[in-house]
Amino acid sequence: MSYSAAVDHLYARGLELAPEPSSFAPRRKFDLDHMRILAQALGDPQKSFPSLLIAGTNGKGSTAATLASILQAAGYRTGLYTSPHLSRVNERIQIDGAPISDDDFARLYFQVDTAGEALVSRAQLGSDGPSLPNHPSFFETLTALAFLYFAEQKADIAILEVGLGGRLDATNIVDPLLSIITDISLDHQEYLGNTIAEITREKAGILRPHGTLVTLPQHPDANQAIGEAAVDLDLHAISAANYIPPTPIPSPQPRHSEPKAKNPRISPEVPQTVAQLLPRNHYTVTLAGNPLTVNSPLIGQHQQRNIALAIAAVEELRNPMGYNLQKSNPKSYKIPTGAIEQGIRNTSWPGRLELLPLANSAPILLDVAHNPAGAWTLRAALAQLPDDLPRTLIFSCLRDKDIREMTQILLPLFDSSSPDRPHDHILFAPIASPRAASLEELTAAASDLEIPVQTAPSVAEALTEARRITPATGLIVATGSLYLIGELRSLIPCPSHR
Repeated sequence: MSYSAAVDHLYARGLELAPEPSSFAPRRKFDLDHMRILAQALGDPQKSFPSLLIAGTNGKGSTAATLASILQAAGYRTGLYTSPHLSRVNERIQIDGAPISDDDFARLYFQVDTAGEALVSRAQLGSDGPSLPNHPSFFETLTALAFLYFAEQKADIAILEVGLGGRLDATNIVDPLLSIITDISLDHQEYLGNTIAEITREKAGILRPHGTLVTLPQHPDANQAIGEAAVDLDLHAISAANYIPPTPIPSPQPRHSEPKAKNPRISPEVPQTVAQLLPRNHYTVTLAGNPLTVNSPLIGQHQQRNIALAIAAVEELRNPMGYNLQKSNPKSYKIPTGAIEQGIRNTSWPGRLELLPLANSAPILLDVAHNPAGAWTLRAALAQLPDDLPRTLIFSCLRDKDIREMTQILLPLFDSSSPDRPHDHILFAPIASPRAASLEELTAAASDLEIPVQTAPSVAEALTEARRITPATGLIVATGSLYLIGELRSLIPCPSHR
């Protein structure tokens, strides 16, 4: 069977969190026992490689990408499993930074699909032995596929990003060396709970008795829920706080004649008035009593927390007293400081405060700010830019997100009715998702704020219009949904750092 047939077959099952049941299976509650049965039918591939498991609301992907880059730089064959994807589903499953090939994806997809069909048939026929009441979901199928691929590729270690929550997530059938919890905020309340504490308890489901947790201080309710879990499970808890640099005192802007440092993530074609004012993560921390230089291409002060989590996790991985490395990986993990620095420097995680040049127009800043916490992070980054910089916002989001709060956070920064922002514009565009907010829902939110907006019939036409109305010395900002960023990246020639 071909790759295109595999992808069509997979998508016919419905995406994660699809609002309506697919033609294959009804929407249902998930059960880890079902994922264990599927994995067992495939030979339990997840038991053939050590893994790290990462849960949280924001920052999971950045932390995972940084960790994978560090381990790869140290010479380990490293698997990386993330979700969702920007452009192609293959992006979710990588070995040493390279996505799974189309041929391998198709071959392993149909292996998982056949196993799932056999388990469902067994249940329908009332046969003895393991069975499944429903065919594995989109995410369960991809997770099983990733496990098979990492086992087949003989990964030394795999970094696994939790898809949703933690306790019932398909990735949670592994026995991780470390469990990492990133920043937690309100999101997916329909599935995880209506409070920070409830959501945190779901995400703390990735923790294991007597295991090792790496995290950071955050919202008090999250801290309390994590602390309670740590005590109940007798965890070895590690705080990454020591690897966050102190917040610097703002310094005066340099004179035009003074040289400015270049940001390696930003193409030299991007106007320097924009590029030089975006936060650049270049600083030094102390690791094991020695200096470690952080020079990350991931933009934004918030990334310092994700980088700190990666450093703390690596320090524990290379700690011979941390856990039984000989049982988990006969090679042990020898990760010199130079490899940590190189891995951080080479990290690639597109679509997160990513500034790209556009020929003969203003550059575009792409950011997957898909919930209020992400919107606040983007707002903090935009606060670094000059007040008089002309800006155009391209925005769209999913209707199960907090549209009102996200628009309240972001739209006032582009309000052309304000005397301070007469050259700004806001463009709403439709995105290709059954969960997408309609243009009517988006414009209603803007109307409540009394902020003028325009609509475009497609993402491509929104980009064309944004380029037309934004001065070349200005900035186009696109945000609100991963689907929006993924489609825009497909329309833009991206630099090789991707």
